[in-house]
Amino acid sequence: MSKFNKIAVIGKYPSFEEVGDFHSQLIQLVGHLSNKNVELIIEEKTQQQINLDQFKSLPLKDIGPQVDVAIIVGGDGTMLGVARSLVDSQIPLIGVNRGRFGFLADLNINTMFANIDMILDGDYIRDDRMLIDTRIIRSDKVIYKSQSLNDVVIKSGLKLIELEVTIDDRFVHTQRSDGIIVSTPTGTTAYALSAGGPILHPNLDAISIVPINPHTLSNRPIAVSGNSKIVIKIIHIDEAYASIDGQIKFPLDLRDRIEIQKAKQSISILHPNNYCYFEMLRNKLNWG
Repeated sequence: MSKFNKIAVIGKYPSFEEVGDFHSQLIQLVGHLSNKNVELIIEEKTQQQINLDQFKSLPLKDIGPQVDVAIIVGGDGTMLGVARSLVDSQIPLIGVNRGRFGFLADLNINTMFANIDMILDGDYIRDDRMLIDTRIIRSDKVIYKSQSLNDVVIKSGLKLIELEVTIDDRFVHTQRSDGIIVSTPTGTTAYALSAGGPILHPNLDAISIVPINPHTLSNRPIAVSGNSKIVIKIIHIDEAYASIDGQIKFPLDLRDRIEIQKAKQSISILHPNNYCYFEMLRNKLNWG
């Protein structure tokens, strides 16, 4: 008997090359779940791909209040977008990896049935992940706000950007660089990792701040308390933008102040009971 009575299935939008294989795997998953004593809801765009009209469908924004858990088939990018969309409903997520890395969507497509069955039977680890709130303030008005599961990136265009960073109203430094990454522990295995930042275990209540190609070699990544309020002020730019989880871009100008702090909400990811974060890192990063 499943511990979850109402289950959503959400798939990424595949590229042309992977359509047939991806659709086949989604249809198999829906067929497997339909044999259980559960109610299935297929995300609207996913249902349009696989043409299973016998199941109820809803737009992604409406799914949260209707289900107990969401199964996402795709890569980490799909997980990030779904997580932001469903954060207010607080439903847990199960990620099946169809992408390259699978730090978030960590279930293997070849063993997904056994692992999903284990989770649905209640044999799982609940992994709560921090989100961060970002507000962009221009002339004392909030002109944009969003949440991130991975990171907020302030990035220059063609030339270096000059930024001033304060933490809890205390001046830290100014820096000239290609930009700066403010990351949750989840996001430290994403862009922050390629920029030389540390890997923070997801259980840590911390935020990392990583410069991108700083002009001064002594400028290093730092990690601060998750309760910190980080403010980044634009000192000089020719062109720059703020990127939310690598999926949303917002153009910046010289008047802008970016305020970042831990969100009140969190996201829960469910793993099978044999999941080990360090084993995942070894496999994904090819550690010995």
